[in-house]
Amino acid sequence: MVMIPSPCGEGEGTVAAGVAERGAGDDRGMASTFQRGKVQLVFGAMDADGDGALRETDFDALAGRWASIRAAGDAERLTAIMHGWWITLAERSRDPESVTLDDVLTVVDLLGQMPDAVDATAEAMFDAIDEDGDDRISPAEYQRMIEAWNGSPTDTAVIFARLDADGDGTVSRTEFIRHWREFWAGDDPTAPGTHVFGTPPTA
Repeated sequence: MVMIPSPCGEGEGTVAAGVAERGAGDDRGMASTFQRGKVQLVFGAMDADGDGALRETDFDALAGRWASIRAAGDAERLTAIMHGWWITLAERSRDPESVTLDDVLTVVDLLGQMPDAVDATAEAMFDAIDEDGDDRISPAEYQRMIEAWNGSPTDTAVIFARLDADGDGTVSRTEFIRHWREFWAGDDPTAPGTHVFGTPPTA
């Protein structure tokens, strides 16, 4: 998702281990209303049929939408990243075939204490968005990611300007990792990273 917190590769085991230490129904560190709004924005975009649950097919569909608007050859890599997120969430879900918003928030609750796992996820996501491998995210690359997530044309110019902290016209790896931390592990409505996936309803 990203949105969800752990793609294939470095960081996945750390997040999975962390969630395994908390049993079902453990409500420690519940997300704030603001954090819930951020995650709900991403969750809603992925829940294509609006039934309140994510399934593996939703993650496959997102990877397919994203690959379809990019250069040929990206489908396998994007599918692997999305599948890694699905596995992490499914393992924590009360129903391993169906992930609810509360299941996602259970994983998000852990991330403030797991900066290395968050950063590893950010690195993988940055590499996925950076289509040409120049170690920069361009406005067009960012827009394609958001449009894949939303499944519809989206004007991202204003949000991209927030993320481009130094005003050089691109988002660097360092900027993106900072924004990713702000989104998944932060609770500050004024942080630029709040808008990584669009503007949450509570921001």
